[in-house]
This record gives sequence, structure tokens and C-alpha cells, in this order.
Amino acid sequence: MPFFKSSIENIQAFKISPDDTNYFAILVDQHNSGCTTVAVVEIFTVGGRTPPNSHVAADELFYVLSGEGRAHCDGETTDLRKGDALLVRPGSEHVLENTGTSKLYTLTIMIPDEEFGALIRSGQPVTLDAEDMAVLCR
Repeated sequence: MPFFKSSIENIQAFKISPDDTNYFAILVDQHNSGCTTVAVVEIFTVGGRTPPNSHVAADELFYVLSGEGRAHCDGETTDLRKGDALLVRPGSEHVLENTGTSKLYTLTIMIPDEEFGALIRSGQPVTLDAEDMAVLCR
């Protein structure tokens, strides 16, 4: 098939670790589409943040759909808001955090996926709430 289509009814969401303050609604990954890219809507609770992480070969793009945040990358910091795009290059240690008063939503894409989709799917399934669905279905 020349394309893969995902619909809101089929989107699965996961939290990688029980104590994480961010979770992922998977749009495209190796498991559901066979592609070498992973694309998710990453959702950060108020005050939520990623653990420090880096990727060997992957570029990671964060596009802010809603909310406010801050990115820390290799000792540099930048604020993020709706409409901002942030590209993190391979090997750069980074942390994203929600600095706003509501959830932070980013379209997060990694190319190549470096098994990130599999890591997400190995976590705990979560249910998307009404606010999540409203942002995803805008």
C-alpha cells in the first residue's frame, strides 16, 4: 500500500515509566505502519518534563501545538510556545519541560526512530482525556 492512515479512534497512548510526567499518543511508528520514523503527540502534564536524553543518529523535531515550555539542550535554553519548532540534533542531550499552567502538546518526530516507538509501546497504556482529544482533533 502506498500510504498509511491513522485515525483518532485507533490512536494508542502510552507512558514509558509509571512516574513519567509526559505521555505519547502514537501517530506513526514501525509497529503500526512499518516505517522508520516515529511521530507522536507528546503530552506534558503541568510541571512535566522529559528525563535527560539523547539519540545516536536521530534528528528529533518538536512542534508546539498548544501550551508553553522550555527546552534545555547541551547547556543552552530556549522558551517554546504554540507554533514554535525545535530541532534537536543527534548526540545532543536535551530536556523539554512544561512551564505553563495547562498541558503542553508537541508533535514530536524522530528520524530514524532508533526503536523509540518500541520503547513507548513497552510502557503503560494511558487513556486520552477530553482535553487531549480536543487538541488532537482540532
